[in-house]
Amino acid sequence: MVPGREHTELSVTALFIWFDMSENYRIIRNYENLQKRIYEGAGPYNIPIIAKAHILPDNWIGFNYAKGCEDPDVHGVHFFLDDYQFMRIWTDADRYAEMLRKFQVVCAPDFSTYTDFPKAVQIWNHYRKHWCAAYWQEYGIIVIPTISWSDESSYEWCFDGEPTDSIVAVSSVGTQDDEESARLFDLGFAEMVKRLSPSKIVMYGDIPDKCYEYGIELVHIEAFHKKWRKCKRCKIPLHNGRCIICGSPYTPDGAAAGQ
Repeated sequence: MVPGREHTELSVTALFIWFDMSENYRIIRNYENLQKRIYEGAGPYNIPIIAKAHILPDNWIGFNYAKGCEDPDVHGVHFFLDDYQFMRIWTDADRYAEMLRKFQVVCAPDFSTYTDFPKAVQIWNHYRKHWCAAYWQEYGIIVIPTISWSDESSYEWCFDGEPTDSIVAVSSVGTQDDEESARLFDLGFAEMVKRLSPSKIVMYGDIPDKCYEYGIELVHIEAFHKKWRKCKRCKIPLHNGRCIICGSPYTPDGAAAGQ
């Protein structure tokens, strides 16, 4: 063998491996999963249509704890997290679909549709949510639709692709911080009930009083950042922002009002 030939052969092999990986990376990133599926969709933006769900899990965990979960068969996974914590489900769809199929149920990913986002970004995030949910359902995963909206103009597209008469999931986190946010949440919640007639609603975060007015069963998931708040007087965890013994509400210093 010519001296240095083995190094050249290894270099050529490495080059081909690099090219193959680069090409795969290019396809995944440049085609935004369209190389995997293009679904017939609903509405003017062809939002993928997802099937209804009628099953609730025994327990809930956030996606950021899913990888280390030792008993996925008794857990459901939600995505009420910052978007960066689950962006990988979009960029590596098959890998995470395989992981999520082990769980009892999975909520559709809650890509953000904030009112201050450009409309194009809001619609794109709604599309991605539905693409992932439809793709996961092909894997046999039971997917609970996650419903979100921004302002009244989003009603033109934010319910496209959603099933009726299904369990759905909604987050109230951050929606009660000011009067306008609370107003938009209440209006969107009413519109969701009107259009989708959900059988049950999984609520992540505090449940606003108006949500009880529709006679639909509400299933509460306490927001992670509130799980460890306790009433200083009674020394027990707060429920829905209040102490279940003395009734005092949460205050920013972690105590109950009037203490």
